[in-house]
Amino acid sequence: MITYQIEETITTEEFREVLVNSTLAERRPVEEPERLAEMLKFANLIATARDNGKLIGISRSLTDFVYCTYLSDLAVDQAYQKTGIGKELIRITKARTPQAKLILLAAPKAVGYYSRIGMEKWEACYVLDHVENLI
Repeated sequence: MITYQIEETITTEEFREVLVNSTLAERRPVEEPERLAEMLKFANLIATARDNGKLIGISRSLTDFVYCTYLSDLAVDQAYQKTGIGKELIRITKARTPQAKLILLAAPKAVGYYSRIGMEKWEACYVLDHVENLI
């Protein structure tokens, strides 16, 4: 039975496991447990999906709850994909921040997913990895 909830904390290992099982690990520091722990520590809205206690999906966000919510990680175990879990995690996240605009950067493999579920695509997005790159 799949259950959904907002959780204050999850373990670094179960976070790592769902990232690996979802393919999001390709773009996350899964071999750096300290960094994963910090990612969890500073997230202030975590929605989860569990199957008999096992973490199978997560929406990890940073939000001010009234203006913007940055959905940093949306990961669903591949064995559970295409069953509506990701959409439900987004719904739960947005329901907790109804006034805030939900914002995310799509992983390359998920680019088409978000527009299919009703999210609006915006063309303007900028990323800065290193301060030395500022001119």
